[in-house]
Amino acid sequence: MDLVHVVFASDGTVRKISACPSETDAQSWFNRLSRETRDRYESLSGGRGVFRLFPGELLSLQQKSGGVDSPGTGKEASGG
Repeated sequence: MDLVHVVFASDGTVRKISACPSETDAQSWFNRLSRETRDRYESLSGGRGVFRLFPGELLSLQQKSGGVDSPGTGKEASGG
């Protein structure tokens, strides 16, 4: 099972997300995962969450999003 970890800002936007493709921003990656894997997201305390994806599913979603990084690679949202 592949895990994608998410950290949210106090306004609900994505601050950091793991396994984000290089050509995709953090919020767009979260939105794609939310649309395509809606039954595999779990909210956690402290403004965090996790997607639990089946083997191969993460790679497939990364390829659809225009790039593949290593599964451990995270991306922080730009802006302030």
